[in-house]
Amino acid sequence: MAYKHDETKIAEQEACCDLDGKLNEAKVVSLHGKDDGHNHGDEEGSGIKPWLPAIASFIFLIGGITLDNWIKPTPAWFTGWVRFIWYVVAYIPVGLPVVIKGIKTAVKGDVFTEFFLMSVATIGAFYIGEYPEGVAVMLFYAVGELFQDAAVNRAKRSIKALLDVRPDSADVLRNGTYVNLPPESVKVGETIQIKVGERVPLDGEMLSEGSSFNTSALTGESKPSTFTKGETVLAGMINQEKVVELKVTKLFNDSSLARILTLVQDATTRKAKTEQFIRKFARIYTPIVVFLAIGITVIPYFIVDNYVFNTWLYRALIFLVISCPCALVISIPLGYFGGIGAASRAGILFKGSNYLDLMTKINQVVMDKTGTLTKAVFKVQEVKSYDIPQDEWLPLAAALEAKSTHPVAKAVVEYAGNSIGRIQVDALEEISGHGLKGEVNGKEMLAGNVKLMDMMKVPVNDGLRTIVDTIVIVAIDRKLAGYLTIADEIKEDSKQAVDALHKLNVKTTMLSGDKQAVVDKVAKYLGIDKAYGDLLPEHKVQKVEALKKDKINVVAFVGDGINDAPVLALSDVGIAMGGLGSDAAIETADVIIQTDHPSKIATAIQIGKTTTKIVWQNIALAFAVKVIVLILGAGGLATMWEAVFADVGVAMLAILNAVRIQRMKF
Repeated sequence: MAYKHDETKIAEQEACCDLDGKLNEAKVVSLHGKDDGHNHGDEEGSGIKPWLPAIASFIFLIGGITLDNWIKPTPAWFTGWVRFIWYVVAYIPVGLPVVIKGIKTAVKGDVFTEFFLMSVATIGAFYIGEYPEGVAVMLFYAVGELFQDAAVNRAKRSIKALLDVRPDSADVLRNGTYVNLPPESVKVGETIQIKVGERVPLDGEMLSEGSSFNTSALTGESKPSTFTKGETVLAGMINQEKVVELKVTKLFNDSSLARILTLVQDATTRKAKTEQFIRKFARIYTPIVVFLAIGITVIPYFIVDNYVFNTWLYRALIFLVISCPCALVISIPLGYFGGIGAASRAGILFKGSNYLDLMTKINQVVMDKTGTLTKAVFKVQEVKSYDIPQDEWLPLAAALEAKSTHPVAKAVVEYAGNSIGRIQVDALEEISGHGLKGEVNGKEMLAGNVKLMDMMKVPVNDGLRTIVDTIVIVAIDRKLAGYLTIADEIKEDSKQAVDALHKLNVKTTMLSGDKQAVVDKVAKYLGIDKAYGDLLPEHKVQKVEALKKDKINVVAFVGDGINDAPVLALSDVGIAMGGLGSDAAIETADVIIQTDHPSKIATAIQIGKTTTKIVWQNIALAFAVKVIVLILGAGGLATMWEAVFADVGVAMLAILNAVRIQRMKF
């Protein structure tokens, strides 16, 4: 579709090209599924209709050039006013809208726009009798705009694809029957039914035994995922196996999908420094060039013999056409937007183009262990009792751990099974980095690591201190009852992730609350440069602060949950793993990896590097060509045709280069 500038936004244009106006039209569909009054339907924006003015202008231009140079009718009627009117008719379809916009923007105080430059240059060409060149400049400019629109629309497809995954109805259980309603009207706690092949309309907890779901729209992963009873299924996933029921856990506008859509849609509002510089540069550069063009016209009068006004005006007009910084102001944000789109297709969400730039500078990646490099799926490996039998202390410990959401606690509860029963837990206290304390059936219960036992003055033998695996020690009334050892499995691509980072000359550090022995074991297997264990959340902050004291370091921290939020906020780039289900991670992180794959960290860096490379290629191309042709134009060695190439031609080449990133696979 060819999206044109909304006249109500003309005053908001920056520099000479309002690409943001075009890109932001990707955001007009609200999370409620409405178009907010900006509905550009297919009948208006697709097919041949946008090209009709350019086609009409092209036909008249070619006809005029043919009559001028080849047919040369006899008698010579194609002269004077006939010839002038012919080229005016050729000019109007593509030129009149631009002239009108130029006048409107000038009236509103924004004089030095692309519309102003093109209007002055082409009307000036008519003034000196260069009718074909005046029409050609405006025609090629219009064609360039159409190609620009096509490129922007291609860049918007990733957002459109995301918008397409929002279901517009939900089957809700009300009064014993399922009613088809808009997702916005469904309340938290209600039951919804998802048939095979349907998209999940809202986040919910699985009530059925289980089913497999296609999660590619959210995570970029083609392999289906299986969700069982009690697990969270997210809006946008497609049910593939059997009819299931979910209990809604979030309202439509609070769902993970809605938040992801907002993140992607808002990403273009956070500009990279390069993009900000180019926009500021264009606002200064354009008026300077206009005054230089005036100088080219006037100054030679005082220093050149045989001064001919029309000759120097022609050179000035060429100078004006060349000067338009469209290639820069169009292609640079388009390049960043393409990078954001390419990343979203790979299951990586950047909160702004500025983070694409920052990713290229990262030389230190600090990673949490549990849930980032490991699966956070803990299994009990060994259980040992002391003076109290296992069937007495284990149910009590499990009842205490059931109050925690920590993966280790879940492993204990799962191992204990149904033995918990109706055990009462009171005065629960979660001691960060240590464990849990509470009253269970009137007895003081402690369940945690060696540090908790030392804090509570519970005697622990040296043998427990040397166990490498994660350990949960249980004490009842300050007397040791027993312990469980728990192991976490390393993710399949963690080694690949660390190797890929090393190939990018990025140093790796692992931080964990686990014992140093466990951390060292994982670090050695993965090849991580430095590893620190026995850390509380505040200690992780201190480690990152220490790295940041060295100004050479650009630090990314990768975490997976609410405990990592302070470090995510502190780091130069905060990367949330599996951020789909973590509100704290989504709010705090700068980059969100929608899968649990640490190998995506290197992918995010590669996308950032590729995007930045393409942006700088466009900057170099635009400046090099413009400087050369500006000099030639000022010296009278370039015509309007070279000027058209330096402006529209370079802009189109830059756009095509920027679009390349959307075809790349990472």
